[in-house]
Amino acid sequence: MLGLTLPNLISRIITLLIAFTIHELAHAVTAVQLGDDTPRRMGRMTLNPLAHLDPLGSLLLIFAGFGWAKPVQVNPYNLRNGPQMGMAVVSAAGPISNFIMAALAAIPVRLDIVPRIGGGEIFPSVAGFLQDFIFLNLILMLFNLIPITPLDGSKILRGFAPREWDRPLAALEQWGPFLLMALVFLGGPVMSILIGQPALSIYRVLVGL
Repeated sequence: MLGLTLPNLISRIITLLIAFTIHELAHAVTAVQLGDDTPRRMGRMTLNPLAHLDPLGSLLLIFAGFGWAKPVQVNPYNLRNGPQMGMAVVSAAGPISNFIMAALAAIPVRLDIVPRIGGGEIFPSVAGFLQDFIFLNLILMLFNLIPITPLDGSKILRGFAPREWDRPLAALEQWGPFLLMALVFLGGPVMSILIGQPALSIYRVLVGL
């Protein structure tokens, strides 16, 4: 399974269930707080992972180390601070939640108070799981910040970019899914530069290496 050990696989599955759920719930809660009730009506205001997981994105996280969840449906015209800035705020909530999860999980690692229990051929140790959890959340944060549709970064860019960028950015959006698939399946070195290396640098800062 692409070099994954069983403990690594278990770590990634648990991380997927927690990280994707909190990421999408953060989008939903932010949208509702800004005045759009669509996520609530679509059943996304929940900690049930089944409401948030995307099959392909979940498999990619497990076996490739990055991926995505099912997008939260939002009506941007219901958002109090305008459709573009509102969507930028809603979109930013997801990656921010990944960073918060990584930072919280890094506290016991940085303070060296991680229980030295577990581990072996089947289950990951507590320390091993936390390390995987931190790194994968940073990967998800950086991956989702790439400004390519349908990732969060594209909506964040639309919200903060000058208005004269609207037309070219709107034209670029139609190519977003194709660019994303090309990046995922063909851009190994590019993904390492954009995501892998920055994630490792942030990880080292968080855990105090």
